[in-house]
Amino acid sequence: MANISRYDQFNIDTMFDDLFKGFLVRPMRYENAPKVADIKVEVSESGQNYVVKAEIPGVRKDEIQVSIDGNVVSLSAEVKRESEQQDDAKVIHSERYYGRVARSFSLGSEIDEAQAQAKYADGVLELTLPKKAAASAKTLTIQ
Repeated sequence: MANISRYDQFNIDTMFDDLFKGFLVRPMRYENAPKVADIKVEVSESGQNYVVKAEIPGVRKDEIQVSIDGNVVSLSAEVKRESEQQDDAKVIHSERYYGRVARSFSLGSEIDEAQAQAKYADGVLELTLPKKAAASAKTLTIQ
């Protein structure tokens, strides 16, 4: 049976959802509704590089995909459920998320895909994304 809890009207995560779902007319929510995992990112800029740190816990590095298209970076991963369960054990309560998560964002400059690097350790993906050299302006002589 689902646990019911009071709705927190000051929760910023659901505030914008409520604007489009009946103008803040949602008094309660189910406590064990499926939770969607988010990829939390931190983007910093240093010199000619962007450094992106993304928290993706519980995922093996071969289950993470990173794609770069110009200045758009897309991250996706799949969290798989472990099927190991003992015969006498049953899950009473679970808050873990299983499934596919994705996140895309754009940066201020285009990225040099050939020089980009990625490291994954302790649930944190670190991307070093060098900026593409800006094309120099060419002056034409009029004949």
